[in-house]
Amino acid sequence: MLDVEAQEPPKGKWSTPPFDPRFPNQNQTRNCYQNFLDYHRCLKTRTRRGKSTQPCEYYFRVYHSLCPSSWVESWNEQIKNGTFAGKI
Repeated sequence: MLDVEAQEPPKGKWSTPPFDPRFPNQNQTRNCYQNFLDYHRCLKTRTRRGKSTQPCEYYFRVYHSLCPSSWVESWNEQIKNGTFAGKI
């Protein structure tokens, strides 16, 4: 199980996420959700293989920039309870 409690923003300069051609519209809800999933998939895969999770930092920064904190808290709680609907 992923340690969602230990997630902290990485140190350094924060900037606006770059344009993602998969989400060209103004509404960035799907972009937020996809980057949340990508972050957790990246963590899971790299941890399982014993590799550094530093490359996952990009997804973390993007979803923290785009997603409302209430959504992230809710999703993390669902992951912890095993009721999250997304495929990680």
